Amino acid sequence: MKSLSFKRHRFPPEIIRHAIWLYGRFTLSFRDVEELLAERGVDASYETVRRWFLKFGLSIAANIRHSGPRPSDHWHLDAMVITIRGNRYWLWRAVDNEGEVLDFLVQRRRNTKVAMKLMIKLLKKYGFAPTRIVTDHPRSYPAAFRAMGLTADHDRGLRANNRQRIHISPYGDASESSSGSNRRARPNAFLLSMPPSITSSPTNDICYADRTSSSFALAP
Repeated sequence: MKSLSFKRHRFPPEIIRHAIWLYGRFTLSFRDVEELLAERGVDASYETVRRWFLKFGLSIAANIRHSGPRPSDHWHLDAMVITIRGNRYWLWRAVDNEGEVLDFLVQRRRNTKVAMKLMIKLLKKYGFAPTRIVTDHPRSYPAAFRAMGLTADHDRGLRANNRQRIHISPYGDASESSSGSNRRARPNAFLLSMPPSITSSPTNDICYADRTSSSFALAP
């Protein structure tokens, strides 16, 4: 977790964090945050709030990602058709068995390359491989798993409503599969060669922190 330094700032860290939380959590403008702070006797301009968010927003979001609870190790992956400005796209979405949205992608195609892109994004973001994945398009995902060094064992007897459960054994060894969401999988050379993920935004992570922890609300 990255430590934040608030030196040379006129306002205490609690006020700065609270202003960033207000902007990231709610649909407010910087001027709205300025007015909310003014109601509590804090004389900070909207430009100051903007600079706070640009300076500390990414660091706070990174700390939230590292300190937040891990998702379940049972994931559900599916893709659905959406229309954006008259064009057809595929919305790829990953959800755990507790209903938390893990991540999503919007792509023009529905193939193995996109399935692999989504899995790389998920593995880099959470740092472990799931023990079970339920998909609605089993032809794309097994090919992506094999390319990434994951072993997918199909339970054909569990197929229902065109969905298929895939048991994942990380790195080609079924005995090394994770037994829970609190255990990290061993490093994968393929994943280590990839650059760090930059797809997550500070606003999304701050909103996720508000759902999972009430300690982020620093001001009364």
